[in-house]
Amino acid sequence: MTEHTTLPATKREARAHADYTGGVYGSMLAVSVVVGAGTLGEFPRLELVLLLLLSGIAFWIAHVHAQLFGARLAQRRFDRRTIMLVCREEWPIVNATVPPALAVAVSPLFGLGTQGAIWLAIVVAVAGQMGWSAAAARRAGAPWHLVAVSAVVNLFLGLMIISFKVALHH
Repeated sequence: MTEHTTLPATKREARAHADYTGGVYGSMLAVSVVVGAGTLGEFPRLELVLLLLLSGIAFWIAHVHAQLFGARLAQRRFDRRTIMLVCREEWPIVNATVPPALAVAVSPLFGLGTQGAIWLAIVVAVAGQMGWSAAAARRAGAPWHLVAVSAVVNLFLGLMIISFKVALHH
């Protein structure tokens, strides 16, 4: 038996939510950060890499705080184990910012300037957003057509953010 089948339904649902919702959210965060930074003009790549990673960490801390505060309000046990569990559950927010940051970091290997690096990071983040949402749908047991719908909806959300970049840049 796999761990997935041995967990009670509520724990499976919680894991699917924590594992993938944070990834989708973190990917959207990465797209937004890159789009926002890209409207500012030229700047060092290291600055964008750090901005992506530090934004992911800041949002991760905010989510951990919100989860722990909510648990405390519900008067659930609030101990080290709970804190570590919530930190692990929300970590995909940070994980999702790593691929776009790596894309920016390796962009000189492809001969890309700052704007090229920004577009590469955007494509990587939107692809990640679609991947995380498809994985969440699959893990939740959705049929393939709903997996595709989830990916398309997230593609649309990513394209919407990209359209903001295009509109603001002109």
